[in-house]
Amino acid sequence: MQTALVIGGTGPTGPYVVNGLLDRGFRVTILHTGRHETSLIGPEVEHIHSNPFDIERTADDLGDRTFDLAVIMYGRLRDLASLLRGRVNHFVSIGGVGVYQGFANPDELFPVGMPVPLPHRSDLVGNNEFFGKLRRIRETEEVVFSTHPEAIHLRYPQLYGPRQLLPREWPIVRRAIDRRPFLIVPDGGLTVKSQAWVENAAHATLLACDRPEPAVGKIYNVADEQLFSIRQIAEIVANELEHEWEIISLPYDAAPSTRPMLTSWSNSHRILDIGPTIRDLGYSDVVEPGAAWRLATRWLVANPVERGGDVEQRLEDPFEYASEDRQYEIWQRYQKELSTVEWSKPPGYSSAYVGRPTNPANG
Repeated sequence: MQTALVIGGTGPTGPYVVNGLLDRGFRVTILHTGRHETSLIGPEVEHIHSNPFDIERTADDLGDRTFDLAVIMYGRLRDLASLLRGRVNHFVSIGGVGVYQGFANPDELFPVGMPVPLPHRSDLVGNNEFFGKLRRIRETEEVVFSTHPEAIHLRYPQLYGPRQLLPREWPIVRRAIDRRPFLIVPDGGLTVKSQAWVENAAHATLLACDRPEPAVGKIYNVADEQLFSIRQIAEIVANELEHEWEIISLPYDAAPSTRPMLTSWSNSHRILDIGPTIRDLGYSDVVEPGAAWRLATRWLVANPVERGGDVEQRLEDPFEYASEDRQYEIWQRYQKELSTVEWSKPPGYSSAYVGRPTNPANG
């Protein structure tokens, strides 16, 4: 029987990966802190309680064991990659997604914003990158392949779904739970970002574990095949909770309440190319994202975030409805005022048909 070591394994995607490896016939060992035990993982899985951020302790707890497969989902990846050098036949690692130039601040690019989708082979952040974390993520990827040349590395996006430590969808879901009559969205709520339902991300990881030959030694972006804008997500959430609200578009710069749902100081799209992931790994969504967003909504209704608690504080959303109401009143007033402007000739929508109009008399 082949053996697999999963470092982490108890987070939002971990149980899917662990159980997927069991289904593939692996004998699975997970190494984790023990702080987040879950009933989703059965008793046949061996647990090593350690600290994947403390490489000396991890080395002591692993001893001289070797494995056919290692999946690194948590901990200090560059140190773990070095520790496991020569001790695993196949190395799969999970890392951050934002290592492309401009990903941290698309407004610094010319033209402003990132291409859609951002090509897989786009330039990565350089050594002078202002956001040091992104540079370190890129350097960690380099360590992975210097120690495991035939590794497969996955760049996870922002995940959504059950058991998130910081559920980014909560600002929308809570407002629907609270039956807010309107929702303010930034710039029409048109911003789209690469995201992945937890089970879909785990599926991509399991495909990498299968070690398809075209994928060996490469890096892949992970995301749902179908992506939704902020507005579309808000509509799905409200519909799932049998709620109706008016979607109010305000300029991002004038709508502070939209910052937590955008999770960035830029409204630029961040859509990463997953074409190689589909081609080389054979990826496709196992849960259709429209259904996945409904499941994510229901999970948060059944497992709500503590109001005013640590998670809401880290989301930095004060849910200050009185201020939102005031902005709505101002928006209504200026909308009425703007509608009073008269045009000598109303602007049209042009036409998608650009050929010469046909003379009806000539058929």
